[in-house]
Parts: sequence; structure tokens; C-alpha cells
Amino acid sequence: MARQSLWKGRLAAARSRFASASDSVAVAGSRHRRRAALTEQHRLHFDLLCKAMDDPALAAVLNTYESDVTPEKQRQYLFANALYVNALYFHRIGALTRRELHGHFRIMCQNRIFQEYWSATRHHRESLPDASEEAELGQMMDDLIQEQADSDTDEWWVVGEPPDEPS
Repeated sequence: MARQSLWKGRLAAARSRFASASDSVAVAGSRHRRRAALTEQHRLHFDLLCKAMDDPALAAVLNTYESDVTPEKQRQYLFANALYVNALYFHRIGALTRRELHGHFRIMCQNRIFQEYWSATRHHRESLPDASEEAELGQMMDDLIQEQADSDTDEWWVVGEPPDEPS
């Protein structure tokens, strides 16, 4: 009887470990599928931007700015968008922490054309839910641009406090 109880205990423990391992595999599989979907979406987005940068007729479809933009400026804005979305993508797949993303944003917002793009697309971000990650990251970029404009130092790499990482 004791021996049977011992085996039942071991069997229950083995089932528990198996269930735990199975859950871990399912979570890993889910993360892998999410990362693969993000990768495919990023490729598609980049392909569409490249087509628009190569063809002014296609770029006109993406011109939702509140002022007239020359074809050359439109191409620059599309490229700025590609840089921004690329940084977001790397953050979303876990290749950049929020602090590292902040560093990339700090560099990007040094460029006058990127700043113009960011200003021209402000109304695009206004429709985002405030609690969304994209709205939070957009606010991070807004803050960096403002902090750099208000700064009295030429040492742009020290302007703006990087965010704390979640523990």
C-alpha cells in the first residue's frame, strides 16, 4: 500500500512537471508566433514605404499631412517613418529595452528633418489611446524633442532622463 502511494505521488509530481513544461512550451510558442507576425508586418510596412519612396504617385496616398509637402520632403518623411518604425519593431521583439530605445530616439530627434516629420505627423498620434504603448513611446519622443529644444547644452546625449526598466 505504501509502495502504491509512493508511485501515485511520483506520478502526480511527474504530471505536474509535464504540465509545467507544456505550459512553458506553449508560452514560448506564443511568443515565437507573435514575433514572427511582427516581423512579417514590419517587412510589409517597409516594402510599402520603399514603393512609396520610389514612386511619387504612391507617396501621394500616404500624404496625410496638414500642409503641402514637396515630393522630396515626402520621401524624407517616409524614410523618417521607416527609421522610427524600425526602432519600435526592435523594441517590440525585445531586441531593445525601453532605455535603449530612448537612446535611439535621442539620436533620431537630433535631425531637423526628423523633427519636421514628427511635428507634421503629430495629429496621427492624437488618435492613439493614451494608455497604448505606441502613445507612451510617442510621448517619450515628444519629451525628448522638447527637452533638447529647451536645453542650454550642446551635449545632446545627456539631455532627457532615460526611463526606468520594469523590474
